[in-house]
Amino acid sequence: MQKLLAEGLGTAMLLIGVVGSGIMAETLTDDIALALLANAIATGCMLYLLITVLGPISGAHFNPAVTLAFWMRQEIDTSTACKYVAVQIICGIIGVWFTHFMFADEIFQFSQKARTGTAQWGSEVFATFGLLFVIFGGLRSRPEAVPTLVALYITGAYWYTASTSFANPAVTIARAFTDTFAGIDPSHVVMFIVAQIIGVGIASVIFPTLFANDRA
Repeated sequence: MQKLLAEGLGTAMLLIGVVGSGIMAETLTDDIALALLANAIATGCMLYLLITVLGPISGAHFNPAVTLAFWMRQEIDTSTACKYVAVQIICGIIGVWFTHFMFADEIFQFSQKARTGTAQWGSEVFATFGLLFVIFGGLRSRPEAVPTLVALYITGAYWYTASTSFANPAVTIARAFTDTFAGIDPSHVVMFIVAQIIGVGIASVIFPTLFANDRA
């Protein structure tokens, strides 16, 4: 229960950081670049503190793609992995709803923001692969630096991927429930998740050789 609580709370807070900063940025400026910068920085900050605080409890996955990668490495059992994924998805959506409440917005929404096409799907493959590269590479070389590495990676990936680096099926699903800056049209969610799973698959082929001594 402690691990599931950590995963649920962490994923909810991550979505609050993503969606809340997007709403605030959109409210304060019409400059899309400035809004994206604010969104990226806030998300990176939230990731750093969540991984630092909750990592020792649950591993701080907050992401079914990360959980899947650990499961494929046989570092988490099937039952726990399934529970992690379920909690991540449910609590991610709850985090979005609570964010709407905080900003006095309509709580139940569906996004109308189009995010589709081969460029965006390819970006999600790379974004997810890159996130896992940072996590497992960091665990091999400097485990204590993983919170910083992940925060920096996601902050940067907002800018150098066409999709703004969702890299997370739970986040992707949850963001379909907000018609705000961070949203994604529900009909475009499936292909984003497919791309993310492909990224996990590529990582699972390359990393056993690249990080051969990493069993952290």
